[in-house]
Amino acid sequence: MLSAPSRANTRHHRKKKPKSPRRKLSPPPKTLLNPSSRRLITPMAAVRATLPHPLLPTPSWRSQIKPFPPHPRRGVTASAAPSSPSLTASLRLGGDVIEAQQFDRQALSEIFEVAGEMEAVERGSHGSRSRVLEGYLMATLFYEPSTRTRLSFEAAMRRLGGEVLTTENAREFSSAAKGETLEDTIRTIEGYSDIIVLRHFESGAARRAAATANIPVINAGDGPGQHPTQALLDMYTIKREIGRLDGIKVGLVGDLANGRTVRSLAYLIAKYQNIKIYFVSPDVVKMKDDIKEYLTSQGVEWEESSDLLEVASKCDVIYQTRIQKERFGERIDHYEAARGKYIVDKKVLGVMPKHAVIMHPLPRLDEITVDVDTDPRAAYFRQAKNGLYIRMALLKLLLVGR
Repeated sequence: MLSAPSRANTRHHRKKKPKSPRRKLSPPPKTLLNPSSRRLITPMAAVRATLPHPLLPTPSWRSQIKPFPPHPRRGVTASAAPSSPSLTASLRLGGDVIEAQQFDRQALSEIFEVAGEMEAVERGSHGSRSRVLEGYLMATLFYEPSTRTRLSFEAAMRRLGGEVLTTENAREFSSAAKGETLEDTIRTIEGYSDIIVLRHFESGAARRAAATANIPVINAGDGPGQHPTQALLDMYTIKREIGRLDGIKVGLVGDLANGRTVRSLAYLIAKYQNIKIYFVSPDVVKMKDDIKEYLTSQGVEWEESSDLLEVASKCDVIYQTRIQKERFGERIDHYEAARGKYIVDKKVLGVMPKHAVIMHPLPRLDEITVDVDTDPRAAYFRQAKNGLYIRMALLKLLLVGR
């Protein structure tokens, strides 16, 4: 039986590694004195001073980020009039979406055409993801609650291959809670993203953001001001449901004083011919004079009425809205006086033309009864789905064009 060799007996089998000759280290450079600044130069600084400087590209603002040249900012100011000519009449690459009246009919036709293309893209995205906006980041900055607008924008960006940075309640969960101004927030966020979608509680906030940012800004609702992308999807829905936009009669019902959706919709409807608008609302929330004056200046016929049934019998579209409790502040008595006065129910359906539709920007409370939902003329959920296609179209047009 062989015994295992001892450690002493096996040592002579190991090869000794030859020792590498020691290099003689040169002494560290002495501390020097810069004669021009009279500052001491440390040994490491002296070594670095002898090294060649790397050649770095001269930075250019967003030139390496955006695939199109940076666009010059328009002279948009917070005090500009609602119909300010500073906003371009048509949608252009790298532009903003701030107010409904910035669009002309040509721009609307182009947006609706691209929205139709986006329906096919959305259907195809279940098989293979679109790469139209691959590499782009959208920031959604919402200071007010939202379900449809925020989620449809985020879905639109993702359906087109882009990515999303989001804050749902920026009023409480962003630096705004610490007192940061909207302008400073926008300057910060534009460094992280390629386009900003903003909802704010102050009218005119989107205009201020657009004046500050060097990337596109989309107004997703600014207090009681405007909601242009909602108006775009509303017009797209009317076109799809009724088949035309000229020669229609529209009844705007509910909170017309505080409803930014009806204000923006009125601006867009005025682009078309032979339009008549009926305003049906409680006295405390009647449509404001600025919209009436604008419609008159554009040759649009309008009429105020207190009889919903009579108006419904004449209209192609009944556009119902919620009485917005959050806009009344402490005047709860005014809210209670307005709520529940005009309700779309089976009686209203009974007098409506067969081709007419009922629309609502949602959310609803009790202003449309649930038994209306099963009627084919109830278009409000189809309307909400159309918001995805319109917002896909806007993102594509603003970021990469046709």
